[in-house]
Amino acid sequence: MGRIMSLTVLLAPHLWAPPAAAADVANPQVITLEIPAPQDSGGGIIVADVNDDRRQDFLVTVPSAAKDAVPGHLAVYDNGGKKLWIKKADICVGGQSESQGLPGHHGPGVAAGDVDGDGRCEVLFLTKDRVLHVVDGATGKEKATARPPVPEGAARWEIAAIADFRGTGADGDILLQASNAGGYRTGRFLAAYTYKNLIAGKPPTWTVDNFVSCAHNGARLADLDGDGRDEVLGRTVFSPQGKLLVKAVDSRSHIDSVFVADVRPDVSGLEVVLLEEGANYVQLIGTSGPIWRSHFRNQEPQNAAIGRFKPGSDEVFIWCRSRYNEHQKPFVFDSQGKKVFDYAMDDAASPGWTASGVEVIHTIDWTGRREQLACAKERHTEGDVCLFKPLSGKFVQVFDQQADRLYVADVTGDWREEILVLAGSKLSIYRNPAKNPRPDEKRLWTNRNYRRLKQCHNYYSP
Repeated sequence: MGRIMSLTVLLAPHLWAPPAAAADVANPQVITLEIPAPQDSGGGIIVADVNDDRRQDFLVTVPSAAKDAVPGHLAVYDNGGKKLWIKKADICVGGQSESQGLPGHHGPGVAAGDVDGDGRCEVLFLTKDRVLHVVDGATGKEKATARPPVPEGAARWEIAAIADFRGTGADGDILLQASNAGGYRTGRFLAAYTYKNLIAGKPPTWTVDNFVSCAHNGARLADLDGDGRDEVLGRTVFSPQGKLLVKAVDSRSHIDSVFVADVRPDVSGLEVVLLEEGANYVQLIGTSGPIWRSHFRNQEPQNAAIGRFKPGSDEVFIWCRSRYNEHQKPFVFDSQGKKVFDYAMDDAASPGWTASGVEVIHTIDWTGRREQLACAKERHTEGDVCLFKPLSGKFVQVFDQQADRLYVADVTGDWREEILVLAGSKLSIYRNPAKNPRPDEKRLWTNRNYRRLKQCHNYYSP
């Protein structure tokens, strides 16, 4: 794994098995989903081994088409593209979180893991009638429901995330999050439960009503200090016991995006990267407090990719997209907070790429080498997908698509990551057909932080 999310490495429930179907950049695996195409920005994608066959499967949520009586769908397909099950339910997904509540644009609204300790995967989701549903991952059969009390000032719980707050090495804890029901909505309310207590209707382990979330996102989960327990991340960082550990430097701005990486290996633990809108800074904080806060000509960073982007170097860089609606001008900070690169996206993009630039930007382990790339879709349109080099903006490859959603994860089993594109009701999976130069690397899924972050995501913080 190198230096990105590398401190907590726990064995996943299953290791690798050969992929059920091959797919490459010229001939992607294409799954036609038996659900409506997205009509807005609600819903998203995660992958998980739901049927316990040691292969990653696909979970897609979308609000229904306006003509449908049932307002939401959760579709689950296995690694080879076979439909496992589909649920029609008023699932908590939606668009702008500030007005509609969490999980925000492209937020998946679903989680998967062995929460009850029976050795099988469960799938969890909340519906807008305040019910938490727990279903069997392989069949979709309902196993349990819960109706946890909702904090005063919130309309409903909006996110249910799987966690380990007790250091058991299992997925036996659940974090619930809700935004305030009125005004500008942010996810200030948190409640942590053991799964067993949640289903039994018992009180939470802890609650807070002063969590300062990213303005557009739900909480993210990661084990920052390597003690085997998850912290809760936003503008404020809370401990596994629900205690405030650290908060970002106060300013007039709000936080657009939240990321986790080992940006500074010389500092204990992993770091949280925060992008400010308003004051237009990038902040780096650790469990012991702020580390640095930098800006480039007071340009708004807005979206980012964090990774090892320099060939032959393990240094971690922070690439920032910039705010401009057209003719974006990305800039890059090094691990010390110094601006080291800036350029015009128009000069680097492939011919015909939209002047609006890129969005939904993922760091991706595509080549199998130490150097990572970025993967993104065309901005403000259901358009193409690209791979590019963040330090120069140079496009490496363009995929002809009409992308509604973009997700990056290791699904074929050689530890490199694949590109998942939802276009209408078709899910395409692109893999790198080139020989893997480091085939003996551990799968990314063996890192618990990777598993957490690949479920706790949305448009602003992929």
